Amino acid sequence: MNLWLYLIAIAVGAGLTVQVGLNMQVGRGLGSPLWAVIINFMVGLAALLCVAMASNTRPVWSGASQVPASAWLAGLLGAAYVGCVTVLGPRIGALTLLGMLLLGQLAAALLIDHLGILGFPRHAITAPRVIGTALLLLGVILASRQ
Repeated sequence: MNLWLYLIAIAVGAGLTVQVGLNMQVGRGLGSPLWAVIINFMVGLAALLCVAMASNTRPVWSGASQVPASAWLAGLLGAAYVGCVTVLGPRIGALTLLGMLLLGQLAAALLIDHLGILGFPRHAITAPRVIGTALLLLGVILASRQ
């Protein structure tokens, strides 16, 4: 596998941790975590619109009817993530927050891979996968101790 793909994933993951802190600062400044999330999405939308226009691509709107209704919930999940981290970050800290989020992602990934749903190929739940997820849980518990 291309090393750059892994490095990009690590960098984006690190960026998510930074995003939590930045959103907390915006929330404090505006006096509302909800408005921090709204601003986050407005800035993100503006950036993505610029990238889309620069890429000179256009959506194929006729294909929208082929998208399963449940797939449109992705935006709600993104909003739930940003809202959750903005509110929970100052309460439980970056390490615990991101560790628990990663644990939730890995647990969901185990199930999604096992079932081969949402466009992912099937990968059976195996002992090494379960042990790796359990070790992450143990790491979060240890790292979260004061």
